[in-house]
Amino acid sequence: MKKNLRYVAIAFVIFYLLTSPRAAAGVVNNAFDQLGRAGEQLATFVNTLGT
Repeated sequence: MKKNLRYVAIAFVIFYLLTSPRAAAGVVNNAFDQLGRAGEQLATFVNTLGT
């Protein structure tokens, strides 16, 4: 069951990328922006602990 669900999810991602590549690029860019912000906030937290 889990294996089939994984294949369906991969097929959906490929379909999404092929049908609307600009929207998919926007999603990826947004995800990386959020990860960058999370990293900055974590660095700020760690720096605050050291002072």
